[in-house]
Amino acid sequence: MKATTVGTFGSGSESSDAALDDFDPEVRHEALRRLVAEVDWPAPRTAVNLHCHTFYSYNAYGYSPTHFGVLARRLGLAVAGIVDFDVLDGLDEFQAASHLLGLKGVVSLESRVFVPEFADLVINSPGEPGIAYHMGVGFPHASHDPFLAEMRTVSHRRLQDMLARVNSFMRPLQLDFDTDVLPLTPNGNATERHVCVAFERQACSMFPDARRRASFWSEKLGASPPEGAELQSLIRLKTLKQGGVGYVRPDQGAFPAMADMNRFVMNGGAIPTLAWLDGTSEGEQDLERLLAVACTTGVAAINIIPDQNYTLTPGASNSKLQNLHRVIEMAVKGDLPVVVGTEMNTPGQRVVDDFSAPYMRALAPVFVRGAHIVYAHSVLQPCGFGYLSEWAAATFESAREKNVFFENAGRDIAPACEEMRDLPPDASPEQILARVRASKS
Repeated sequence: MKATTVGTFGSGSESSDAALDDFDPEVRHEALRRLVAEVDWPAPRTAVNLHCHTFYSYNAYGYSPTHFGVLARRLGLAVAGIVDFDVLDGLDEFQAASHLLGLKGVVSLESRVFVPEFADLVINSPGEPGIAYHMGVGFPHASHDPFLAEMRTVSHRRLQDMLARVNSFMRPLQLDFDTDVLPLTPNGNATERHVCVAFERQACSMFPDARRRASFWSEKLGASPPEGAELQSLIRLKTLKQGGVGYVRPDQGAFPAMADMNRFVMNGGAIPTLAWLDGTSEGEQDLERLLAVACTTGVAAINIIPDQNYTLTPGASNSKLQNLHRVIEMAVKGDLPVVVGTEMNTPGQRVVDDFSAPYMRALAPVFVRGAHIVYAHSVLQPCGFGYLSEWAAATFESAREKNVFFENAGRDIAPACEEMRDLPPDASPEQILARVRASKS
């Protein structure tokens, strides 16, 4: 079965890029194998993107983990990473693709959590007090923890309940979750965005006349924007988000507590990571307390999507940019690695941030440093030398000293030389770095 590919990028034919997004993993792997044999890849540079969603949750262009790996390698990214909602389904594929491509790769997971200390304040999930998008960064291997399966189950149950209410509103359109929505995903992890795609497709089938279709959308949504991304965004806004006919405000039990997700993340060998939006909500304005609560429950890094904060439209306020500088200043002061990326779950989002942009240039070293730190963690965690390991706690006197080691290791580890399981369990940082550097020579 073929995934829907909205566009291709970079070198390579349209057909080969489409094969990279085929729902059959064997087709994707064969397309990658051919590319690796035929393409001369550029040398890595300094830009990074560690927050790209794939078609295992939702990518606006239908990109698989393999396809994003190819894009990252074409662009010469120093480090690249995927992240999906509630699943680690793309982990094995992205790691394998990264090894074939000679790419420094990181795998993360995103979900939503409840923060009891902020129960009355909106954090980064608009209109939903106490609810926050939250992450685990740098998973070294797949997890079979029941917590992961429960996250997917809860998410699907909520989505199906919302769909039942939206179906009543959308008549005569009626979606069946199993037959109309799930087939849009390669592994059964549907999201709100898949529901919107399915409604648009059914409308095209039921109302083949464009004028009749536009009239239907105007009646249901109050407007009839161009079909595709704009229409799907309006469907989501009017039906699934706060104020929409299908929306129900989540209660305290709708999502796991931040502390519980952090325990799952650490048990899976990854780094609990606070997801920061733009500093405009009441919760994010109380940044000192938010960071204190997060770090108390295990958070050791912070994720930012910089482009939405430093790309200013003419005449727009620069308050988001000021907030961006503030959160980075606090992260640096607190020795929290900063992880960045572009998401790519909305059409028009970049494959990678413009690291040469005026507002980005001064911040780029912080972002590149964070990428190397979490990459080194991903490689060293299986050997017992991860960022939050007992070894790290016993070895480094401060988080700053630890960050220096992991940054240096991340810069020096070659993707072809990631296997280090034969290091002694009491290896010193100097021994590990010597091994890393010797492997490159």
